[in-house]
Amino acid sequence: MDAHTPAAEREPREGRYPPQIKYIIGNEACERFSYYGMLGILELYLTQQMKLSGAQATKTQHVFAGAVYFLPLAGGWLADRWLGRYWTILIISFFYCLGHGSLALFEGSWTGLYAGLALIAIGAGGIKPCVSSFVGDQFKPSQHHLLTNIYGWFYWVINLGSAAAFFIIPQIHDHWGYSWAFGVPGLAMAMATFIFWLGRKQYIRQPTQREVRRTAEETAKDRKSLLRIVMVFLPVPMFWALFNQTSSTWVLQGANMTPYHGLNGETMQGSGAVLVMIWTPILTLMLYPMAARLGWRPTALRRMTAGMFLGAVSFVITGLVQARMDHGPPLSILWQLAPYVVLEAGEVLLSATGLEFAFEQAPARLKSVVMSLWLMTISIGHFLIAVVTELNERFVHAGGAAQFYFYAAMMFVVAVVFAFCAALYRPSAAPAP
Repeated sequence: MDAHTPAAEREPREGRYPPQIKYIIGNEACERFSYYGMLGILELYLTQQMKLSGAQATKTQHVFAGAVYFLPLAGGWLADRWLGRYWTILIISFFYCLGHGSLALFEGSWTGLYAGLALIAIGAGGIKPCVSSFVGDQFKPSQHHLLTNIYGWFYWVINLGSAAAFFIIPQIHDHWGYSWAFGVPGLAMAMATFIFWLGRKQYIRQPTQREVRRTAEETAKDRKSLLRIVMVFLPVPMFWALFNQTSSTWVLQGANMTPYHGLNGETMQGSGAVLVMIWTPILTLMLYPMAARLGWRPTALRRMTAGMFLGAVSFVITGLVQARMDHGPPLSILWQLAPYVVLEAGEVLLSATGLEFAFEQAPARLKSVVMSLWLMTISIGHFLIAVVTELNERFVHAGGAAQFYFYAAMMFVVAVVFAFCAALYRPSAAPAP
C-alpha cells in the first residue's frame, strides 16, 4: 500500500476478499464477453460480408489473434514502467471501445475492419496482463493464501463471459445483422470500463518503476528472478499447441461422428467453457483442500504439472475414440465429452494456476511484464501447432488414431520436462515448491 491508495487504511478483514475485487471481476466478465462475442462471428463476417476466401479469412483472424497475445508485452511494460496498472487499463479500454464501434458503425468497410481489429488488438492485448496483476495487487501479504481461490474464480468468470458470448452474439447476428452483432460487444466493453471506473476510490495501486529507485543489486536480483520464471514457462507452449487443436483436429474428428441434438464437431467446442466453470469450483473448493488434508500440498507448480499430464491423457483418450471409429461405425459426438472433461481439468490446473504463479513469483515492479510473458506462451502455442503438424507430415506420417497418440507422446515428454523444471525452481524469498 502507498500514498496512491485512498482505501489503504481500510483493510479488509482477514480471510475475506477485498471489497474492490467485485469491480475487477465484473470488468473481466464484460470484457471477455465483448472479445469472444466479436471473435465468434469474425470468421463468417470476413467470408460472408467482406468476401474473403476461407484461407484468407483464417489468415486474417490468426494475424489478429497473434497481435492480441503479442501486445501484452507492450501493455505490461507501459503499466510497470510508466502509467501503473489502473491508468493503463482505463486508458486502453477506451481504444478497445472505439475498436468495437469501428466494426459496428462501418460494416462492410475495409478501413472500418482494419481500424477496428487494430484498436481491439491494442485494447485486448494491452490490458490482459494488467487486469490479472491488478487482481493480486488488492491482496495484502497476509491474504496471499486467498490467491488460489481468487484466480480460480477469475478464470471461471473469463469462461462465463466467453460462453455467454458464444451463445448470445450469433443469435443477435441472425436476427439483426452484423452491425448489432458487433455493437453489443462494444456496449459490453463500455460497461466493463464503467464498472472498473466505479472502484477507483478503493483500489490499491502499486507504484511504477520510475516512482521507486532501485539499486543495481535489486535490479540484478529482479533479472535473475525473471530468468527463473521464464525457464518454468518454456515448456508450457506445447500444452497450448495441443489445447488449440480442439478447433482443428478435434473438430475434424467430430465431423465424422454422429451429431446429438445440435452437438457436432464445431458446437462441441462450446462445452470447453462450460466444463471450466464446472471444474473450477470442484478443484478450488473440494479437491485442493482435500489434497492438503491428505498431506499432499497442492502448490502452484504441482498443480501446473498435473495439468500438463492431463493434457497428454486427453489425447490418449481421443486416440482411443478414433481407433474405435477407424475399425467400426461412427460414434456419437457425445464420446468426445470424455477427452474434453480431462482436457478442461488440465486447463484449469495449468492456466488458472499459471496466473496465480506469475503474480506471486514476479518481482514487485515487473508483475505486469511477467503476466505478459505467461500470455505469450499461448501465442507461441499457436505457432507450434504449425510446427507440430509439419513435423508429423514430414517425418512421422501418423494418421487416424496414431496421430493423436503421437501428439500425446510429445505432450508426455514435455510434461516430464516441465516437472523437472518445476523441481529445480527456487523462488526468491520462499521455500521451494
